[in-house]
Amino acid sequence: MTAAVVFIDLQSGYFEDPDLARIREPLVEEANRLAAAARERGFAIYHVITEHARDKSTWTLSMLDDDQGFNFVGTEQAAPLGELDLDDANQLSKIRDSAFFGTSLAQRLRIGGAERIAIAGVSGQNCINRTGSDAFAENFRVAYARDAIGSENPERCREALDMLSKELRQPILGTDELMDWLAQA
Repeated sequence: MTAAVVFIDLQSGYFEDPDLARIREPLVEEANRLAAAARERGFAIYHVITEHARDKSTWTLSMLDDDQGFNFVGTEQAAPLGELDLDDANQLSKIRDSAFFGTSLAQRLRIGGAERIAIAGVSGQNCINRTGSDAFAENFRVAYARDAIGSENPERCREALDMLSKELRQPILGTDELMDWLAQA
């Protein structure tokens, strides 16, 4: 297996935001389509979720400054979206925006032989952006699942992904194109 699809933060807590709530259904539908296509091609699937501790030990600086936690372990907020078909995905937990920071994702991808990864999920300008940048630093080839990435700020999301596409040569592709791109590994 030389490719993988990495889904980021498709959890209930993120979809409390009204802008993400509006796109939840089509985003989940496309994520499920992407996961099915990956399974059909034999690509590994990962779902990286954000979980924090109530004792503030995992909180970011902005969470500490605002004294407001989020996605606490074991809560409904931290739970993956119920209609998401990722039960067979390798699940990892993170405490920062990048799925690589403080996790075993890079090691797991390497052990699985992945050279190329597709990234999908939320939010494009934050967690997707930072995961893609760190994947580049880890020498993984990256493409973004255009139709399976959501954001509460679509303009900033487009800007962030456009920058990564241009600067790091990380294409933004539809699901069918993405499967062909992943198969090139």
